[in-house]
Amino acid sequence: MTEAIHVTSEIGALKRVIIHRPDGELENLMPDYMERLLFDDIPYLPAIQKEHDVFADELRKAGAEVLYLRDLMIEVLRDQNQRTAFCKEFLRRYYAFEHDIFQEVLSYLTQQTPEGVFKAVTSGILKKDIRTIKKTHLADMLGTTYPFYVDPMTNLYFTRDSQSVIGNTVSINAMDQRARSCEPFLMETVFQKHPSFSSKVERLWMNRDHGHSIEGGDILVLSAEVLAIGVSARTSPQGIEHLASALFNEHPTVKKVIAIELPKSRAFMHLDTVFTMVDHDMFTIHPLILGPRGDINVFVMSPEGNGEITIKRETDLKGTLCKLLGVSNIAFIPCGGGDHITAAREQWSDGANTFALAPGKVMTYERNATTNRLLREAGLDVVEIPDSELSRGRGGPRCMTFPILRDDVTC
Repeated sequence: MTEAIHVTSEIGALKRVIIHRPDGELENLMPDYMERLLFDDIPYLPAIQKEHDVFADELRKAGAEVLYLRDLMIEVLRDQNQRTAFCKEFLRRYYAFEHDIFQEVLSYLTQQTPEGVFKAVTSGILKKDIRTIKKTHLADMLGTTYPFYVDPMTNLYFTRDSQSVIGNTVSINAMDQRARSCEPFLMETVFQKHPSFSSKVERLWMNRDHGHSIEGGDILVLSAEVLAIGVSARTSPQGIEHLASALFNEHPTVKKVIAIELPKSRAFMHLDTVFTMVDHDMFTIHPLILGPRGDINVFVMSPEGNGEITIKRETDLKGTLCKLLGVSNIAFIPCGGGDHITAAREQWSDGANTFALAPGKVMTYERNATTNRLLREAGLDVVEIPDSELSRGRGGPRCMTFPILRDDVTC
């Protein structure tokens, strides 16, 4: 790799991307714990893997190098010292075990191969897998039925959320939900320990350190100078302001951060579930995030020059984007065509969660027929992928991708 990471636009031609092929973590998803693990349904693993393989092949056809999170992690974990340190920190950071249970789970983990460690921390560690732990604590004696010592990372195939590349820097994000709290540690490990990245990342922002949630599905890199971030069910205003301050002070290429206030609901959990960039002057949008006059609360954040931030409230999203992106007009393509029923159905199956492969070329789920037709009518090249199982996780093509290298965009 020459340039390891570089993203200054949502739409620059995709050159390198990290994804995760769904695996054993979904086999440990069960009805009693779906809400806890943030699922509404149980995907069928062989089918979802086939769909994901089609997705990966389309990324390659578009000219991208596809890297798998599993492969990157295993390459790091082949070093025995790295493997032991990873296991200790993983358990210490995310699981409040009694000392004796901690030692037994750690012993179980460190005896695994690199492949076994990755499988254990992502697919989960069942209590029945470690027979040496005796029932000496009250919680064990009461016979609690929860089957895991370590939870499965069922949402891991949505690689977008736990980190974000902004320019030549990486934000390691702070997840809002307990079920996803471990995910950022995997990419943090890759960026700190993998030889392809450890010396090539300009800056690693550890957003978990300040305690305010911010997730990658809410972060849109509109240009080298402008970010849009959703104030959503998963990303807090404090998390946005903290990242904006860090960028303004230490990554001065970024001049503006637009905070877009979203309704707080599972259907609108991230900005990219209702609003994505598909070309220089074109966005998909779920019309229900706009008020009756097409208004929405937009807060434009700018650096003051003395370490402070000024925040100006606007309500005209289209006008704000035109001004900050330097274009004369912005086209909004409504998810589902604006029809109340179709829009709700297609947004639920991520019709607005388009992923740009290049300017004017996007990837979508095939089931969102109305939105896909409108994208084509607007002149876009649309690559559809099968999604009968992928869409059960409530995330679309953008959610499933973590782009780390894109071409710069020239107007």
